[in-house]
Amino acid sequence: MELSRDGGSGNRAGVLNQIADAIRHLGLVDGVLAVTARLIRRVSFGRVRLIKYYLLAQPIIQNPQTPSRSSRIEVFLIRADDAVTSEFPRPSAVIARRFSDGALCLVARSGGRFAGFLWLSLGPYEEDEVRCRYGTLPERFTAWDFDVFVHPQFRMGRTFVQLWYAANALLHERGVEWSFSRVSAFNAQSLRAHRRFGARRVASAVFLCVGPMQLTVTSIRPIVHFASSPRSRPILRVSAPDAST
Repeated sequence: MELSRDGGSGNRAGVLNQIADAIRHLGLVDGVLAVTARLIRRVSFGRVRLIKYYLLAQPIIQNPQTPSRSSRIEVFLIRADDAVTSEFPRPSAVIARRFSDGALCLVARSGGRFAGFLWLSLGPYEEDEVRCRYGTLPERFTAWDFDVFVHPQFRMGRTFVQLWYAANALLHERGVEWSFSRVSAFNAQSLRAHRRFGARRVASAVFLCVGPMQLTVTSIRPIVHFASSPRSRPILRVSAPDAST
């Protein structure tokens, strides 16, 4: 019995430590939500998911920086048939759908090796983790960047920075003034990285997914959306911040 009590105490202590650590990095509300999301997913064997995103607006600067000539990192646009897509840690069907939707993909190489990618959409973006469609306003001057991936071997270097410089330059050439993205509210590192580039939080969205059912609560219209069918999804339209604020 003594061992059983110790085990129970150890488990409780472990959960409390997780909560304390999450609150330290994410704040009270998001920290508690992050731990709750992990527990729900674990006990439901993945059938129930709790997800929270922050929607961020990133300013596209007028005179974008270019990658340092001394950097070994090269960034370039690829096409759907480029062989490098076989190295992407994403299902081939997802990659194909993105290209068919008109998305653009920037790939980074370092010393000839695949180092990462960043995706851009100049129109509406269909979320592929939950059921949701994003739109941006004003459409002519806005875009969407999503799914930034940096290979673990290159995460301590400048791959993310070089990818963003290239994306900024490409969007600037096309007249885009703001690029939107959604970032997990539970990913403190990614949120900090976006803030360093001047990103502003413009909205939030929470998704509770139970099998085919999905409850969405957002800080923008439609505020609350319930879907019982896989074909049903909310449409979230985010507006660019006033540049004067």
